[in-house]
Amino acid sequence: MTFSAELLTKLKTTGPALEKSLIHEVKRVFTSFVGMDHLLHLPLSIDPASNFTDCLSALVGFAGTCNGVVSLHASRSLAQSIAAQLLVTLEPSEEEVEDALGELANILAGTFKPYLCERSLDIRLATPSVVSGTKYVIHMTRKPEVTTLLFDSDEDWFMVALAVEQN
Repeated sequence: MTFSAELLTKLKTTGPALEKSLIHEVKRVFTSFVGMDHLLHLPLSIDPASNFTDCLSALVGFAGTCNGVVSLHASRSLAQSIAAQLLVTLEPSEEEVEDALGELANILAGTFKPYLCERSLDIRLATPSVVSGTKYVIHMTRKPEVTTLLFDSDEDWFMVALAVEQN
């Protein structure tokens, strides 16, 4: 957990409590929507901003009492598998894969809202964006506080990151 004590106080939580809640929400969403019930949360030992190779990243911005981004990063093959499960199809198109990953990031952002403010209506979500490529880095103009969670599924790893700017 890499949020400052100041931000955690503003969110009325502790680092371990927030991390536990976010892990629970990720597992719940992936079990409910994608049927992945064997997710393993792993310690993050890499810099998430510099290790995207042949991946897709879905990002959902949010604004209100606090601003930031929820992002979901997965290998292309895992993203295709997620789309196939979510859309109940064997061969999803590239557009369907991107839409499915964006929708999953949007669902995660919605489930994270209650942990960011007392009333979920105080934060509005943006439309998901999806970035892909063989090697890329995501930069934000302001330096938010970020916590990144790494998960291992039966197929591959994926990351979920929550970046928050204090207002």
